Amino acid sequence: QAQLVESGGGLVQAGGSLRLSCAASGRTFINSAVGWFRQAPGKEREFVAAISRSGGSTHYADSVKGRFTISRDNAEDTVYLQMHSLKPEDTAVYYCAASKAPFGSEYYAGYDYWGQGTQVTVSS
Repeated sequence: QAQLVESGGGLVQAGGSLRLSCAASGRTFINSAVGWFRQAPGKEREFVAAISRSGGSTHYADSVKGRFTISRDNAEDTVYLQMHSLKPEDTAVYYCAASKAPFGSEYYAGYDYWGQGTQVTVSS
């Protein structure tokens, strides 16, 4: 059973930046597409970004395009989410997830393994 651990969350002012990391055990990411999702209080979990197994393809939710960048380091078995120009509406728990498929899905059900999440809070 793969284990994913997110880190890098915290409290930041609007307009600031954070970089989230997701580390995997057992060389999980090398054979997986990876996605980031987020869930705000009282809302459903929503797609944020995904990166293909090879790293050659990425896609983003419209709400974060141009502000967030997903990347991966297969040698370190780590995936990153660089977030710039953060807004209060970006406040949520952020989760990374790994999929056995070659390309990341925008749908929750498309992933096989999930981390426990890291809190991101953006103050106005």
